Amino acid sequence: YVDGARMIARPYSLPMGLLLVSSATLSGAYAFQYLGGLQPCALCLYQRWPWWIAAGLALLALLLVSKRRLSRIFSALGTLSLFVGAGIAIYHVGGEQHWWSGPTACSVATATPQTLDELRAQVLGAPVVRCDEVGLSLFGISMAGYNGIISFTTALAALAFLRRNR
Repeated sequence: YVDGARMIARPYSLPMGLLLVSSATLSGAYAFQYLGGLQPCALCLYQRWPWWIAAGLALLALLLVSKRRLSRIFSALGTLSLFVGAGIAIYHVGGEQHWWSGPTACSVATATPQTLDELRAQVLGAPVVRCDEVGLSLFGISMAGYNGIISFTTALAALAFLRRNR
């Protein structure tokens, strides 16, 4: 509600917002995977963890909404988790764009095999879905890029909300 020129939010507004955005983002990721057939690489899977953590912390914050200070701490930790998620997404985009090399476990092998055994080991050890290739792009932005944008924007909005409603 509005009190003069300052908006005062209900204590459950931020954790509910974090929970809803986390749920929507994870639902989208799983929909692309299971309904759209877009298999995630290892970094795609890592990018889901901050969303799960933010959702869990938001749920705790909602359950403890009567204890405002504790609820705000859990909301702040959920916000921090999304900043970490944005960092993972930026790292993933950098690997996709070949600005830097991604993790060797799911990227292009740099060493040329010298023997048949080395070639066999390289082929058998190659990931099914590679982290250094864009699986799906919309308007020139990969799924990792969208995750980074959503993570960072949500984290910034939550941070602004926390600062405004101390």
